[in-house]
Amino acid sequence: MPYRKTALPVALLALALTAGCGGGDGGDDAKSPAKPSPSATEALAPGESVTGKVAEDPGTVTYAIAAEKVDVGTEAEARKAVSEPEKAKGLVLATAHVTYTHRGGPALTDSPEVGDGTTLFADGQRGAILIGAAEDAPGCEDPYDVESWKQGESHTFCETYLVPAHAKNVEVHWAEEDGEPHIWTFAGA
Repeated sequence: MPYRKTALPVALLALALTAGCGGGDGGDDAKSPAKPSPSATEALAPGESVTGKVAEDPGTVTYAIAAEKVDVGTEAEARKAVSEPEKAKGLVLATAHVTYTHRGGPALTDSPEVGDGTTLFADGQRGAILIGAAEDAPGCEDPYDVESWKQGESHTFCETYLVPAHAKNVEVHWAEEDGEPHIWTFAGA
């Protein structure tokens, strides 16, 4: 199911403004548009799976990764979700739902790191992540609650970002550490 509008539960959260979405720390990486290199993986359809390896505790795990959907909220919800509502003007919440399946390697003994490779872009600009916003979203699991993740098991983790309200497209990026991103494209609103 591509990019869809939905109501999201919101709470006052700390806003990590790292993108060109209206302020932040000025980090070059956050302001740079998505520029896949020639060796980057081609665009993937929603739900299409790729394989990646992640250094987990106690060893390297092979995962199947699939960005399933992106739920998009309203501007009013975005303003309610941040501690400084004026910084959310013209922005909406976008929650990426990504399913990870343990395909090989040891069972995890600590919280998974696989979700750390996920980012969300809208119209070529990286969104501003909202820390802790997705754990309560329907269909999302908190990675800190996953214990002893074994081969064959799947979990869906979510990341919520602030993106421009009228973005034409949204992309979910996932990459191995220092790797080129796999990119799932979702149509805009």
